[in-house]
Amino acid sequence: MKLRAIASCDKERSKMHRAARIPLSIVILLGAFAFTSCESVPSGIQQSRVAMTQQIQSEPPGNYFIGRRYYKRDYKIWGYVRRPGEPWTSAQLVMLNEKKKLAPDREHLNFGEDNNYEYRLYGYFSGEKVYEPASNTIYPEFVLERYEVISTHPPPIFKSQYSGRANAEATRFQIEKPE
Repeated sequence: MKLRAIASCDKERSKMHRAARIPLSIVILLGAFAFTSCESVPSGIQQSRVAMTQQIQSEPPGNYFIGRRYYKRDYKIWGYVRRPGEPWTSAQLVMLNEKKKLAPDREHLNFGEDNNYEYRLYGYFSGEKVYEPASNTIYPEFVLERYEVISTHPPPIFKSQYSGRANAEATRFQIEKPE
Protein backbone atom coordinates (compact mmCIF):
# COMPACT_ATOMS: atom_id res chain seq x y z
CA MET A 1 0.00 0.00 0.00
CA LYS A 2 2.76 2.38 0.95
CA LEU A 3 4.58 1.48 -2.24
CA ARG A 4 1.59 2.52 -4.35
CA ALA A 5 1.29 5.79 -2.44
CA ILE A 6 4.99 6.54 -2.98
CA ALA A 7 4.71 5.61 -6.65
CA SER A 8 1.61 7.78 -6.93
CA CYS A 9 3.47 10.66 -5.25
CA ASP A 10 6.41 10.19 -7.64
CA LYS A 11 4.01 10.34 -10.61
CA GLU A 12 2.48 13.55 -9.27
CA ARG A 13 5.94 15.07 -8.69
CA SER A 14 6.94 14.05 -12.19
CA LYS A 15 3.84 15.73 -13.64
CA MET A 16 4.50 18.87 -11.60
CA HIS A 17 8.15 18.84 -12.66
CA ARG A 18 7.13 18.57 -16.34
CA ALA A 19 4.56 21.34 -15.85
CA ALA A 20 7.24 23.52 -14.29
CA ARG A 21 9.50 22.91 -17.30
CA ILE A 22 6.87 24.00 -19.79
CA PRO A 23 6.80 27.64 -18.69
CA LEU A 24 10.61 27.69 -18.63
CA SER A 25 10.77 26.26 -22.13
CA ILE A 26 8.18 28.79 -23.28
CA VAL A 27 10.23 31.58 -21.73
CA ILE A 28 13.35 30.30 -23.49
CA LEU A 29 11.47 30.01 -26.78
CA LEU A 30 10.03 33.53 -26.45
CA GLY A 31 13.44 34.87 -25.51
CA ALA A 32 15.00 33.25 -28.57
CA PHE A 33 12.19 34.62 -30.75
CA ALA A 34 12.65 38.13 -29.32
CA PHE A 35 16.38 37.95 -29.89
CA THR A 36 16.04 36.86 -33.51
CA SER A 37 13.28 39.38 -34.24
CA CYS A 38 15.44 42.37 -33.31
CA GLU A 39 15.53 44.81 -36.20
CA SER A 40 18.84 44.88 -37.91
CA VAL A 41 19.84 47.20 -40.68
CA PRO A 42 20.12 45.37 -44.01
CA SER A 43 23.51 45.68 -45.67
CA GLY A 44 22.14 47.77 -48.58
CA ILE A 45 20.76 50.32 -46.15
CA GLN A 46 24.02 50.31 -44.21
CA GLN A 47 25.88 51.06 -47.45
CA SER A 48 23.42 53.87 -48.16
CA ARG A 49 24.07 55.34 -44.71
CA VAL A 50 27.84 55.20 -45.24
CA ALA A 51 27.48 56.89 -48.64
CA MET A 52 25.23 59.58 -47.15
CA THR A 53 27.70 60.21 -44.32
CA GLN A 54 30.52 60.61 -46.84
CA GLN A 55 28.38 62.97 -48.93
CA ILE A 56 27.54 65.10 -45.88
CA GLN A 57 31.20 65.26 -44.87
CA SER A 58 32.13 66.46 -48.36
CA GLU A 59 29.60 69.34 -48.37
CA PRO A 60 31.48 72.60 -48.77
CA PRO A 61 31.09 75.08 -45.93
CA GLY A 62 29.12 78.16 -46.80
CA ASN A 63 26.33 80.52 -45.96
CA TYR A 64 23.52 78.06 -46.63
CA PHE A 65 21.63 75.22 -44.96
CA ILE A 66 20.44 71.79 -46.02
CA GLY A 67 16.71 71.19 -45.63
CA ARG A 68 14.63 68.03 -45.85
CA ARG A 69 10.94 68.64 -46.41
CA TYR A 70 8.86 66.76 -43.87
CA TYR A 71 5.22 67.18 -44.83
CA LYS A 72 2.50 66.15 -42.41
CA ARG A 73 -1.03 67.00 -43.48
CA ASP A 74 -2.25 68.14 -40.07
CA TYR A 75 0.85 70.11 -39.08
CA LYS A 76 2.27 73.48 -40.13
CA ILE A 77 5.92 72.49 -39.70
CA TRP A 78 8.10 72.73 -42.81
CA GLY A 79 10.84 70.17 -42.24
CA TYR A 80 14.32 69.57 -40.90
CA VAL A 81 17.17 72.03 -41.39
CA ARG A 82 20.87 71.44 -40.68
CA ARG A 83 24.17 73.16 -41.40
CA PRO A 84 26.35 71.78 -44.20
CA GLY A 85 28.72 69.06 -43.02
CA GLU A 86 26.61 68.24 -39.95
CA PRO A 87 24.66 64.97 -39.60
CA TRP A 88 20.88 64.79 -39.86
CA THR A 89 20.71 63.98 -36.16
CA SER A 90 21.71 67.61 -35.51
CA ALA A 91 18.92 69.00 -37.73
CA GLN A 92 16.13 71.11 -36.26
CA LEU A 93 12.46 70.81 -37.16
CA VAL A 94 11.43 74.32 -38.20
CA MET A 95 8.55 76.61 -38.99
CA LEU A 96 9.20 78.50 -42.20
CA ASN A 97 8.83 82.27 -42.43
CA GLU A 98 7.80 82.91 -46.05
CA LYS A 99 7.67 86.71 -46.08
CA LYS A 100 10.72 86.92 -48.36
CA LYS A 101 10.24 83.70 -50.35
CA LEU A 102 7.41 81.17 -50.51
CA ALA A 103 8.11 77.54 -49.67
CA PRO A 104 8.62 75.43 -52.82
CA ASP A 105 5.32 73.56 -52.60
CA ARG A 106 3.36 76.72 -51.79
CA GLU A 107 5.04 78.53 -54.67
CA HIS A 108 3.81 75.81 -57.04
CA LEU A 109 0.40 75.57 -55.31
CA ASN A 110 0.88 71.85 -54.73
CA PHE A 111 1.05 71.48 -50.96
CA GLY A 112 3.16 68.61 -49.70
CA GLU A 113 4.15 67.37 -53.16
CA ASP A 114 7.79 67.91 -52.23
CA ASN A 115 7.69 65.66 -49.15
CA ASN A 116 11.17 64.21 -48.51
CA TYR A 117 12.86 66.45 -51.11
CA GLU A 118 16.24 67.77 -50.11
CA TYR A 119 17.03 71.45 -50.60
CA ARG A 120 19.89 73.89 -50.28
CA LEU A 121 18.27 76.69 -48.32
CA TYR A 122 19.46 80.26 -48.17
CA GLY A 123 18.18 82.23 -45.25
CA TYR A 124 18.66 82.37 -41.52
CA PHE A 125 17.24 81.41 -38.17
CA SER A 126 15.47 84.52 -36.89
CA GLY A 127 15.94 83.60 -33.23
CA GLU A 128 12.14 83.65 -32.86
CA LYS A 129 10.10 80.65 -31.75
CA VAL A 130 6.77 79.76 -33.36
CA TYR A 131 3.95 77.79 -31.78
CA GLU A 132 2.55 74.92 -33.85
CA PRO A 133 -0.94 74.00 -32.54
CA ALA A 134 -1.33 70.44 -33.91
CA SER A 135 1.81 69.24 -32.12
CA ASN A 136 1.41 71.71 -29.24
CA THR A 137 5.12 72.46 -29.64
CA ILE A 138 7.27 75.53 -30.18
CA TYR A 139 9.73 75.38 -33.08
CA PRO A 140 12.51 77.68 -34.28
CA GLU A 141 11.66 80.01 -37.15
CA PHE A 142 13.70 79.83 -40.35
CA VAL A 143 13.42 82.81 -42.70
CA LEU A 144 13.61 81.54 -46.28
CA GLU A 145 15.29 83.81 -48.84
CA ARG A 146 15.79 81.30 -51.67
CA TYR A 147 16.24 77.59 -52.29
CA GLU A 148 17.67 75.06 -54.74
CA VAL A 149 16.52 71.47 -55.12
CA ILE A 150 19.36 69.08 -54.32
CA SER A 151 17.43 65.83 -54.75
CA THR A 152 13.88 64.60 -55.23
CA HIS A 153 14.93 61.09 -54.07
CA PRO A 154 17.53 61.57 -51.34
CA PRO A 155 18.74 58.71 -49.14
CA PRO A 156 16.49 57.79 -46.20
CA ILE A 157 16.98 59.54 -42.86
CA PHE A 158 13.93 58.26 -40.97
CA LYS A 159 13.48 54.82 -39.41
CA SER A 160 10.18 54.28 -41.24
CA GLN A 161 12.02 54.75 -44.53
CA TYR A 162 14.56 52.07 -43.62
CA SER A 163 11.97 49.54 -42.55
CA GLY A 164 9.71 50.12 -45.53
CA ARG A 165 6.74 50.45 -43.17
CA ALA A 166 5.99 54.10 -43.80
CA ASN A 167 2.20 53.83 -43.72
CA ALA A 168 1.02 57.43 -44.05
CA GLU A 169 -2.20 56.91 -42.12
CA ALA A 170 -0.56 54.95 -39.30
CA THR A 171 2.17 57.58 -38.85
CA ARG A 172 -0.11 60.56 -39.48
CA PHE A 173 0.30 61.97 -35.97
CA GLN A 174 3.87 60.83 -35.38
CA ILE A 175 6.77 63.19 -35.90
CA GLU A 176 9.95 61.27 -36.62
CA LYS A 177 13.45 62.44 -35.91
CA PRO A 178 16.26 61.85 -38.40
CA GLU A 179 18.71 59.06 -37.59
